[in-house]
This record gives sequence, C-alpha cells and structure tokens, in this order.
Amino acid sequence: MAPSPEALALMAQVNKKFGPETMIMASQMRNVAPFATGCLPLDIILGGGFPANKWTEIIGFESSGKTTVAHKTIAHQQAKNPDFSTLWIAAEDYDKEWAQRLGVDTDQVVVAEIRAMEEAYEVMLEFAASRAVDAIVLDSYPALIPAEEDAKAMDELTVSVGAKVTNKFYRKAGKATKRSHLTEERAVMGLVINQWREKVGAFSPQGTPKTTPGGLGKNFAYWTRLEVTRAEFLDEATPGKGKSRVGQAMKFKTVKHKSAGPQKTAETHFYWDDSASRGITAGSWDVVRDLMTWGVYHDVIRRRGRYFDLADRTWDTKDAIIDSLRGELDLQDEVAAAVLHAAFNPEEAEAAA
Repeated sequence: MAPSPEALALMAQVNKKFGPETMIMASQMRNVAPFATGCLPLDIILGGGFPANKWTEIIGFESSGKTTVAHKTIAHQQAKNPDFSTLWIAAEDYDKEWAQRLGVDTDQVVVAEIRAMEEAYEVMLEFAASRAVDAIVLDSYPALIPAEEDAKAMDELTVSVGAKVTNKFYRKAGKATKRSHLTEERAVMGLVINQWREKVGAFSPQGTPKTTPGGLGKNFAYWTRLEVTRAEFLDEATPGKGKSRVGQAMKFKTVKHKSAGPQKTAETHFYWDDSASRGITAGSWDVVRDLMTWGVYHDVIRRRGRYFDLADRTWDTKDAIIDSLRGELDLQDEVAAAVLHAAFNPEEAEAAA
C-alpha cells in the first residue's frame, strides 16, 4: 500500500528543507553489489563480498593473512575491471613486490605513506567523498599515531587519544561514503586492517580474552568485522630433499555482519610459494580445493561413489575432476557462480534437487 498523500507531502517538505533523498521509499533503494574477494568460501560467508559504501575491519594476530586478503581482493577486482583503483594508506611500509606477487596491478594503487592519524583520516575522507577511487585500505590502524601522542615525551601517558580521534573519523565517514540510493554512482570499498590485543589479567570462557586497539566505539561503525586466523602450515615434499613450507591454511570468521549474518566461518588454503604437486602458483588460493568442497556441499557437484557429476559431464575419479577444474578456467567460473547462487538461494537449490 502506498503512503498517504499527507505522508508524501511531508516527505517532499523534508527533502526540500534538508536535501534530496533525505527521505525516500525503501522499495526504491538500489541494490549495490558487494566487492567479491575472489576466495569462494570467504565470499560465501560475506554474502558475496565486502560491502559497498561501508567500512569493514579485518582483524587478526600477526602474520595471519590480513594484508593478503586485502591485496587478493584488489587483484580480483582488477581482473574484472582493469581500471579498478585503490588508495592504500601505508601506515606500515607498502611491499610492492608482495602485492605484485598476489596479482595486484600496482599502477592502479595510490600509496600514501602516512603515519599521523589525523592526516591519514583526512586523506581517507577526501578520497571517499570525491569518488576518486574504488577502494580505500588502511594498513594498519595500530601503526597510526595521534598528534597529541606524538607531541608528548615517551614517559607521558596518552590514554585513549587514538580512540577519540577514530570515533570522530567514523562519525564523519558516513557522509563521505554515502552514495545516491536512486541513481548509480561509483561505489567504494573501505577496509581497515587491525590487530588483536590480549587483555592481560582478564578472563573469557571462550579462550584468550582479546580486543582491538581504537576503543569500542568504532565497532559500532563497521558494517562488517572479519577475523583472519592462521591454522596449520602447508608443506611440499621434494623427493630426496625433505619438505619445504609453501603455504598456510587460513580460517575466516565474520565477527560482525549487518547484512549476511555474524559468526559464520570458512577455511581456505593460501600458497606463498609454488606447489608443483598441486599445480598451484605462488600468491594463490587453492581455488580447486574450495570449488570441490563447496560444490559438493551445495550439490553443484554430485558424488556417486567414485563418480562425480557436474551438469552434463561425468568424471570417474576425484583426480579426474580435479584435473579438469585446474585446467579449465571457464569451468572454474561456472562452478563458482553455481555455488554462490545455491548458497544465496537455498530454496531454489532445494526445488531443483
């Protein structure tokens, strides 16, 4: 049922007073696609990818893969759109060689080496509001230093200064990332990399009590908070020469997600070196492993004993279908699209089963 004439008149008055689109009908709001990461299990728990025109926090302990996730997402977006551009706030040094190894076209990345917190936030706000780039990455929050803290001597305390500045940034950031709900505008992905800190002396029944620097207020501003954890290492056997470490298993958990549900988990394998036995090049996810796991789970790939069926094709062994998936990129895309459709449209998948 449409709103009453009185309500429409009031909406028009408010929009005239405070600006267009201050009040609109929810049914008129555009659906803006998320930014896919290129990692199938991660995209599934994120509801398709990192949200557009929102801020996401990527959290983890040291060497868990936080920066790698950001780089791989940018590389995936660049593969779809070569003009995809990024502002990277390098509070920690930007490693160009590592980014390129992960597939990033560094000609499309603007690096700002800024460690002053207020300056970093000002640049992020200006770029977000100007619609000049498609992604903004801060790597990382703990490396920023507020001006008040920087001005004090080492023995002078500056408790919660960074949290106050950060809370102010997020109060202003909503306006900078706001886009029209009615007409198409260039969307932006905001990623902030942060680190877990253990709460010394505290107790948690879930294990080690931990928090993130920057205060609790910022957590309310994030649309999504993603935890990245390193699991076991992956070794490659070389006949007669022992084993070498070539990668790691990475676990993901959506600590918070306002549109895809929180506390969802997934796992993938990442290789920083080549794996000849698996046919995986350095800087890659184990895409085929993910396609097999989730393809079977969502009945996109159907298993019948030793046989595997996919659409109108059949393989008589697991190795056979894995070889096809590794060698046929079109087949990878087909399975990934089918898995994502099944994951986000379970009723259709059940009806087709």
